[in-house]
Amino acid sequence: MHAHPSRQKFIDAAIAVVREQGYAATSVDDICARAGVGKGSFFHHFKSKEELLLAAIEHWNAFTGAVFADAPFRRLADPRARLLGYVDFRIAILDRPIPEFACLLGTLVQEVYQSHPALLAACDAGMSGHIDDLVADAAAAKALYAPDADWTPESVGFFMQAVLQGSFIFAKAKNEAEVARDNLAHLRRYLESLFPPAAKKE
Repeated sequence: MHAHPSRQKFIDAAIAVVREQGYAATSVDDICARAGVGKGSFFHHFKSKEELLLAAIEHWNAFTGAVFADAPFRRLADPRARLLGYVDFRIAILDRPIPEFACLLGTLVQEVYQSHPALLAACDAGMSGHIDDLVADAAAAKALYAPDADWTPESVGFFMQAVLQGSFIFAKAKNEAEVARDNLAHLRRYLESLFPPAAKKE
């Protein structure tokens, strides 16, 4: 079932504006202006900015989930190759403007972790769900390449996301993507060291 066209315009506008300027600095007027739809229509669809952002998070999770599920690296047979391909896919995205590769959920968490528990819970669910996919590949790769290692696949998934989210923050601080690109190159080398090809268990 598709959202009403004006409702979807508000969701798309909220995602874009919050990624550019954050939650607190984004007003309902800003969202309406970006959507090109009046304030009366906004309150027909949403009771508040927070309710809109909850809908935006749901849409973001569905959209990004589909993007990563359909990405070329997902079709690779080897789980190690899928993990490295995921990092390569993230590196390629860094060619876009910073607001277009920064994470909506990471942006929100930094602002709402004490003030908006419903938004925080929705962000946590979305981020953790994304990590679950990485953990599955890390577990499969560990079984093949590092069965005796004392680290957990879960720790690898969270570390990968910590590097990504931190890289987005530094890209914003420096107003350029090169620092993020370097960080992800290091992440890729680290993953290669965790899963050395020569150690593959046949």
